[in-house]
Formats: sequence, C-alpha cells, structure tokens
Amino acid sequence: MFHHILVPTDASDRSRNALEIAAHMLGYRTADEEVGKITLLHVIQTVVGDEALEFQTFYDELKAQARRNMESLRGQVSSSVPVHQEIVLGHRVREILRFISDNAVDLTILSSHKVDPDNPVEGWGTISHKVGILAPCPVMLVK
Repeated sequence: MFHHILVPTDASDRSRNALEIAAHMLGYRTADEEVGKITLLHVIQTVVGDEALEFQTFYDELKAQARRNMESLRGQVSSSVPVHQEIVLGHRVREILRFISDNAVDLTILSSHKVDPDNPVEGWGTISHKVGILAPCPVMLVK
C-alpha cells in the first residue's frame, strides 16, 4: 500500500521506534509486491539571518554528526528494507513538507510527545503537530 515512507528523525529513541514501525510496514509484502523504501530525513535548523559562509563549518559538523546518528539508526532495522538518508538545512517543518511534496512520499511516520490530558493544547506548536496538520499525505505519530 505504501511505497515511500518518510521518517523525519532527530536521532532519538523515539525516532528509532518510528523507523522500526516503518520497516515492519514495508516488511509485510506479498511475493509479487514491490518493496518500497524508507527515507530517514534529518533537518538541521538554520540560524535566522545567517550568512552561509560564516556558518559553513558549523553546519558541516552538524551534518557529520547527523550522518553518524542516522547510520546508527539505520543499522537497527532489517537490511532487507531499503533505507535512504537525507540531510537538509532549513526550517524543520517547511523542509519536511517540501520533502514530502517533492519526493512522492505516501506516508510520514514521526515521533511525537505524549499529550497531557490536563493540558492538551500544550503540544499544538510542535513539529509533529504541524506536520500532521499540513502534510499532503497520511501521517502516523508514534509515542
């Protein structure tokens, strides 16, 4: 049913849970179904008003760290499931939504916080809430 699953990641344990769910979903295919792919996406939040050259070394270090973290996450899922890695710079929500639209993503799975029943409005400004509302594809939130 789903051929391209996006897993935005911050390399936390919650992201690992989202990746494991994506891998299980792609792992259950009949023999004649094409295996889909998973893309791990890490967005490095840029400094507002930055000059690219001034922060290039800083962003390069963050990219290297993100690659290591994503390789570690990727190593924890079945090798039979194709997992691609992407690292981009920009505004997190905007870049996730852009990636979904530009890459024919049919499901996004991302981690989310638990909602406090005494204060459910508290999480309305989170990345997961914004992506869940604005994404043009189905979104699964993993807690």
